[in-house]
Amino acid sequence: MAIDDKTRTELEAAVFRRLVAHLRSRTDVQNIDLMNLAGFCRNCLSNWLKEEADAKGTALSKDESREAVYGMPYETWKATYQSAAPPDKIETMKKTHSGH
Repeated sequence: MAIDDKTRTELEAAVFRRLVAHLRSRTDVQNIDLMNLAGFCRNCLSNWLKEEADAKGTALSKDESREAVYGMPYETWKATYQSAAPPDKIETMKKTHSGH
């Protein structure tokens, strides 16, 4: 891609915001489904955001990074949208993503 670094960064930031907005609108999609299909979930995104903030010396708590991804406090999202994961989905995640 023949674009300058500033434009590339702006495009990547826009894509990230669009992905987060999409995930916020798809509250029917559970994190375990994302993990089993794509290998990452909303929590991964929030962890990556915090790790990048930490690397740059920017103060961002785990709760703040999760709220940035979920659009609300994580506990509120869980209470409102998260359902119990069926045993077969938990087993699949353990086999393919043992670090989560």
